[in-house]
Amino acid sequence: MFLPLRSATLLGLGLLASLPALADDAPRYNQVSLRAEASQEVARDLMSVTLYSEEQNADPAKLAAQVSTTLNKALGQAREVKGVTVRQGSRNSYPIYDEKGQKITGWRERAEVRLESADFAALSKLTGELLQDLKMAGMDFSISGKTRKDSEDALIKQAVDAFKARAQIATQALGGSTYKIVSLNLNSAGYPQPYARPAAMMMKASRDAAPVTPEVEAGTSEVSVSADGSIEVQMP
Repeated sequence: MFLPLRSATLLGLGLLASLPALADDAPRYNQVSLRAEASQEVARDLMSVTLYSEEQNADPAKLAAQVSTTLNKALGQAREVKGVTVRQGSRNSYPIYDEKGQKITGWRERAEVRLESADFAALSKLTGELLQDLKMAGMDFSISGKTRKDSEDALIKQAVDAFKARAQIATQALGGSTYKIVSLNLNSAGYPQPYARPAAMMMKASRDAAPVTPEVEAGTSEVSVSADGSIEVQMP
């Protein structure tokens, strides 16, 4: 006697549950896809330097000890400078063959030291000192993670405002009264590529000369945020 009533109740619930799905599947009209972008030049505030020691010796054990002595001295000196991040880079050795390429006549080994700092003056001075014993593999400049995030946060509002301005223009062009945003995606343009110093600046100082502090010019990189989405124009 109660079964029909229960069935009716379940059917009613099923209809109510399907209403949102039907609403989502409802056709949409007068949709327009738009894109806007905001960008700005940001000063590169992070300096990176890669130095290396490269030696050769007929005895691989003596070679390893020689490179380690030079490397340890540089690492110890670099760690004393406040604000400079010090890391060991790659280290590898390989055999040297005779003219016929059959017999090993010696070994060559190379070890890297990587330095990074926002204090350009301190790192430049340290680099000049370390070039007495090491060679320079590269120097480049980039935007730090915090600076990049702060720049992107400021650009998000500009990108959204630019998107709204274009949405208003599109609405007026279609003769609409207003619009509503259907979807909106915010994306950054990707991490700006580091700026490498010209090879002419990567010269090893003479062992007999006084340390030379390399001149630096970091420059800027463009940071941008794009707003991609679609709107639905409401017609009067």
